[in-house]
Amino acid sequence: MTNGTLLWITIVAMGLVTYGIRLSLIVLLGRLNVPPIVERGLRFVPPAVLSALILPDVLRHGGTLDLSFGNTRLIAASVAALVAWRTRNVLLTIGVGMAVLWFLTGLGI
Repeated sequence: MTNGTLLWITIVAMGLVTYGIRLSLIVLLGRLNVPPIVERGLRFVPPAVLSALILPDVLRHGGTLDLSFGNTRLIAASVAALVAWRTRNVLLTIGVGMAVLWFLTGLGI
């Protein structure tokens, strides 16, 4: 078996495993009544995961903590957070954050 074939078998197998895990949870939760407090808590999972993925990259520039005004990602993220807080519009938040980051990067800050 070649490396390419083994790679494709691995990709397909992991896709099936992932699909099976997700499907089992959907089927299981379809039969159970989830308490309202758990449902309220589950609403916060996506923003918490997204924050956990993005925040380290925003705060660490070059492998060290960078809270200075020279950290363009921190400035762009702060502006995006302000837009999100005021408008609660996800697309506008992403657009403004990206525009600020591109503008600051273009300025060479």
